[in-house]
Amino acid sequence: MTTVQATAAPAAERRWNRRSYTLVAGCVLAGAIALLALVSVFWLPYATDDTSGGRLTAPGADHLLGTDKLGRDLLTQVMNGAKIAVQAGLGSVLIAATLGVLLGTLAAFAQGWLDDTLSAFLDILIAFPTLLLAMLVVAARSGTLGSAVLAIGLAQSAVVARLVRILVKRVLAQDYVTAARTSGTSWPRIVAGHVLPNIWPTLAVNLALQFGLAVLAEAGLSYLGLGAPPPNASWGRMLLEAQATFTAAPAAALAPGILLVVLVIGVNLIADGLRDTLDPTTRERHA
Repeated sequence: MTTVQATAAPAAERRWNRRSYTLVAGCVLAGAIALLALVSVFWLPYATDDTSGGRLTAPGADHLLGTDKLGRDLLTQVMNGAKIAVQAGLGSVLIAATLGVLLGTLAAFAQGWLDDTLSAFLDILIAFPTLLLAMLVVAARSGTLGSAVLAIGLAQSAVVARLVRILVKRVLAQDYVTAARTSGTSWPRIVAGHVLPNIWPTLAVNLALQFGLAVLAEAGLSYLGLGAPPPNASWGRMLLEAQATFTAAPAAALAPGILLVVLVIGVNLIADGLRDTLDPTTRERHA
């Protein structure tokens, strides 16, 4: 083995270790919240509308995190909030991915005025405030978790669509796509066989980031009263209700705030790990 090869091997191993540590750390943080959400589906310490705990009870054996100003168990609310956060993130990303990939692919295949029109439409959607869109959706449907998820997913779909349009156009310009088209391969088979496999690494990173943004957006909408209604304990609503009693019951604000930060950081670390591991352009820059 030459000196250059001997030097390159440890360097590559160090880069892989950094990537793996980032991905593992993200999975641990986000996985802990996901586990909490999963447990809340099957078990909660108390009913979400149980107010028998006494007003602003200190943490103890009966209530590990204490109770809020209405006598509800804070641990129950935090666990239920984790479930709502995961549902909001997954639901929004599913809507954004479905609409974004469809619109982005159509825009990439469009030519001339149709391409310009679709691009302008996506730019308008991206510039449209998520909060205003949520208000319109809530006015049409009512303030529910589903309305918030729909509004967030629609807003994020434009971001995903613009990214997909750029990625698909880049793939369509490759020689192997031209060769496949010349050989008589249909466009659906080209999309399935060449386009999607080549864009999914970058798309997966973006969707991971969109998950974290969706969780923050849902918390913000719930803080403004546009998210899941009571007795659903969204972390955003918990932060709102805990403002007036922070000195008496700090856990009511600290617990949902810390878990919200942990989940977003975990998802962002996962996105960074996926980007360094899956994205070929990133691998080339670090090589």
